[in-house]
Amino acid sequence: MWFSILFTIHCTSYIFFVPIAICCEDVYYLWISYPHFIHGSMLQSTWKSFLEFNGGNAEKKSVFISLLSQTTLHEITDSKAVLITESQGMSSYLAGKRIDIELALSAYFKKSMRVEFIIRQRAKKKEVPLFNYEPPIEDLFTRAGLNSRYTFENFAVSTSNNVAFAAAQAVSKDPGRSYNPLFFYGGVGVGKTHLAHAAARTVLEHNQESRILFCPGDRFTNELIESIQNKTTQQFRKKYRTLHILIVDDIQFIAGKQTVQEEFFHTFNTIVGAGGQVILTSDRPPHEIKNLEDRLRSRFSGGLIVDLQPPDFELRTAILLIKAKEKNILIQMEAAKMVAEQITDTRALEGTLLSLYARTLGKKDEIDLEEIDLYFQGSNEKKLKRISPQDVLHAVCSYYGIKPTTIKGPIRSDAIAFPRQIIMYILRRELHMKYEEIALTLKRKDHTTVMYAYKKINGLCMKDPLLKDQIDRIVQSLI
Repeated sequence: MWFSILFTIHCTSYIFFVPIAICCEDVYYLWISYPHFIHGSMLQSTWKSFLEFNGGNAEKKSVFISLLSQTTLHEITDSKAVLITESQGMSSYLAGKRIDIELALSAYFKKSMRVEFIIRQRAKKKEVPLFNYEPPIEDLFTRAGLNSRYTFENFAVSTSNNVAFAAAQAVSKDPGRSYNPLFFYGGVGVGKTHLAHAAARTVLEHNQESRILFCPGDRFTNELIESIQNKTTQQFRKKYRTLHILIVDDIQFIAGKQTVQEEFFHTFNTIVGAGGQVILTSDRPPHEIKNLEDRLRSRFSGGLIVDLQPPDFELRTAILLIKAKEKNILIQMEAAKMVAEQITDTRALEGTLLSLYARTLGKKDEIDLEEIDLYFQGSNEKKLKRISPQDVLHAVCSYYGIKPTTIKGPIRSDAIAFPRQIIMYILRRELHMKYEEIALTLKRKDHTTVMYAYKKINGLCMKDPLLKDQIDRIVQSLI
């Protein structure tokens, strides 16, 4: 492939444009010699040629080349290429393939090359005048801490959760009167948070003046501590006690904290007394929450308590089909059923779906039974070997190229802290370990660090499918 390039020659009074035809492989060398002539379009052309060279046929094409096609060549020198990635997950994955990428670059440019990655910075929204402005509904969801993905429409209903679904709908139609408080409890991934968000979202859609806030139990604790330290408790109380709807996720986190329980007791009474609605979620019913004050236990039990059971086969199939529809992924019904038979954890369903989609990308229009068979290779969950905390530790450390002793050490840099948080997340999600046990395993002084890590990674997985896929692949490697 040949390119035509215009060189600008400056003289005393005239400017001449000289067209020069060069082979695409010489673009890089020409730029090295004349770096001031390179523009964004030439960087794009160079990167496009590199990708075509490495992905021109199915035998050469690999996963990391496919992901490289989603990056942008930001800068190139005679020994280094700087790539812009779209997310932390993509950057982490490609960093793990650094050697392969550098070999491919060196082979193409015929000289030793190294690669660096930077994450694209999202442009901040322009400030809009407060007067004569009605914020978009999505902005209201964000301010309330609500996830716009959680709706009643995309919630799969079955016998294991139909009572909870009906209760959430009732509260959304008549908040403060139907069931107050509404208390959901159950294991991870059964839909507690989804229903709480959906109920609040429905209220906000019908009344944008409603003051609603979704708050994890640990955040309520941290904000109260900060307000005491900064002597801003009045602002803290105004923020929470004037709400129309307060949703506290994982309310069991406030147990054992006397000052926090005292503050929440009065916050609860103020909101309910003013006709507001309180929605709570927990991994256990009120009477099983240890170190919870009796007066709070009594308040929590004064409304409707609903147990959400793990989804059965039919519900898992429905969830998988809903996720596929949301992401525009085509999957055969029988294939969806087979995945639902193999995977019983609802959060792992989405990761498996994305993994299957990545495998079929460019080969098939839809995920079929043949692809499912290849993916599972005839195994199922009943044949999984028992995974130990040390297995998880070594698998994550191997993936990120870190020593296990470093993970357990005092270093808090992002390069160490992020893999450590992923280990905490997997130990909690897959092994169902207690936060205190995880802290002890990783030699952390405070189990609240583990709580924060689990919430953080769980939130990132919801926003970043690539990171979710990375974690699922680490777990799959343990099987």
